[in-house]
Amino acid sequence: MTPMKTDPVILALCCHYCAYAAADLAGAMRLQYPSNVRVLRFPCTGKVEPNYILTAFEQGVDGVIVAGCLEGGCHFLEGNLRARRRVERVKELMQEAGLEPERLEMYNLSSADGPRFAEIVTEMSQRLKKLGPSPLRTDAAAAAPASEKTTPQTPPVSAGGAE
Repeated sequence: MTPMKTDPVILALCCHYCAYAAADLAGAMRLQYPSNVRVLRFPCTGKVEPNYILTAFEQGVDGVIVAGCLEGGCHFLEGNLRARRRVERVKELMQEAGLEPERLEMYNLSSADGPRFAEIVTEMSQRLKKLGPSPLRTDAAAAAPASEKTTPQTPPVSAGGAE
């Protein structure tokens, strides 16, 4: 394991009602935490599919945090429980593929857990620094803007109709 020369890239997949609100609260409280986290809001973590997590790693992130409502407090009843099962399955797949499952973690937060969100991001950043860069990460993938990481556009169709 090679120590990281730069800050690890972390993607936080957060539910709208609790975890995203906690991340927003951490910012509003001006809490200090690493700026290397990118927050993506979902209506519910139950909508987080395993391929979203795996694609994030393929695109060059070093770690993924899935953060949902407190267990028993999901606004969509059982979405966070479904997400927990999916995260555990993805961790198994990562282990089988030779990627450290410690690069993925699920947390349950309330909307008032701004300080806990900052703590989670800090802990994950420290963990990833110890693990080193993701073996799937290339310097070009990590440095490229998101617009360059998407699949190529299909060629434009000519206005003249069928040829």
